[in-house]
Amino acid sequence: MTWLPDDFVHPVHVPVPGTTVHLRPIREADTAIDYPAVMGSRERLWEIFGPAWGWPAESMTYEGDRADLRRHEEEIAAHRSFNYALLDEAETVLLGCVYVDPPERTGADGEISWWVVDELAGGDVEKALDAFVPRWIAAAWPFRHARHLGRDISWTEWLALPGTS
Repeated sequence: MTWLPDDFVHPVHVPVPGTTVHLRPIREADTAIDYPAVMGSRERLWEIFGPAWGWPAESMTYEGDRADLRRHEEEIAAHRSFNYALLDEAETVLLGCVYVDPPERTGADGEISWWVVDELAGGDVEKALDAFVPRWIAAAWPFRHARHLGRDISWTEWLALPGTS
């Protein structure tokens, strides 16, 4: 059995209530808007994701990001994991991402994390996303116990859990 039911259809366009932004699965073609978003917020993102994922490396190149997004796009198509880009209405600016992943640690059937660019940190869009993501996951995804990394469990606590086999 895989981590998702065989007949599960992942959402492809998800408006974030109370904002003009939406989520959609990321694509390799998003590199031109992903790279500046990630690298423009790299120091804060490293503080969040660096110890667990080693991301985003200071040395990450545009081509490295393109390869990473290609991998994400392939994983989405195969339903192995999901990376949703947070985009403006015209999809010309990437404002953050939401990750929906199979569990790497015991005690959950899905692991969810997200971020916004520095300029939105602490603002209304981030607050709307913080309120929305857990509700969206509960309503649209087939998890019984989703874990929200960095939210309902700290990254340090998560790293201390036993890994899944």
